[in-house]
Amino acid sequence: MANKKNAPVEAQIDQEIEAAVDKTQDFFDKNGKTITYVLIAIVAVVAAIFGYQKFVKEPRAEKAAAAMYMAQFRFEGENADYELALNGDEEGAGFLDVIEQYGSTPAGNLAAQYAGICYMKLGDWDNAEKYLAKYKATKGVPNAVVNAENLGLQGDVKVQKGEYKKAAALFEQAAEVSDNEFTTPLYLKKAAQAYEAAGDKAAAVKLYKRISVEYAASLEARDAEKQLGQE
Repeated sequence: MANKKNAPVEAQIDQEIEAAVDKTQDFFDKNGKTITYVLIAIVAVVAAIFGYQKFVKEPRAEKAAAAMYMAQFRFEGENADYELALNGDEEGAGFLDVIEQYGSTPAGNLAAQYAGICYMKLGDWDNAEKYLAKYKATKGVPNAVVNAENLGLQGDVKVQKGEYKKAAALFEQAAEVSDNEFTTPLYLKKAAQAYEAAGDKAAAVKLYKRISVEYAASLEARDAEKQLGQE
């Protein structure tokens, strides 16, 4: 009995399915060429993206990293030569060459950071500021440390240029970008010192208190306590 009762329902479902299939077939009959062209276009775009990643972007990134090797060696070597690391010579490219040729790659991005530091070492604060600002923050926990370092270095440049409030803001950003027990209290201390240099004692005290409470085990906490004891 149950099967007989369900038979009309099943028949109706079958009819609806057949009707839907017929409609779909009619649609493909009428628009078959258009759909084919659209599918071909989608496949072409996907293939182009994959091809760019595999055969253009990845090889360029590898070439950029290889090109930067000599500049890094000259930057980090026992007898560091920042001028040579920047400009390069016939034996190897400098950071400026890497930026110019491979600026869109991860190595090219990092080269901007290196170039900024080189200019800092050479006392060229305007170019240091220019190239440090070219660095683009990247995602990931390890990269967060580099991102924080970049902001901290920009803060150092601002201090050298006597722009203490701007320096303090950059140091505070650096502290927040990579929150840890080592660099965060350091950047907060630098921010407090910059606020002091700018004449903003209240902002400095606020940061010293934060260091002493949130990062009590750090070396900077001891200095913070001393500063607070003088208030």
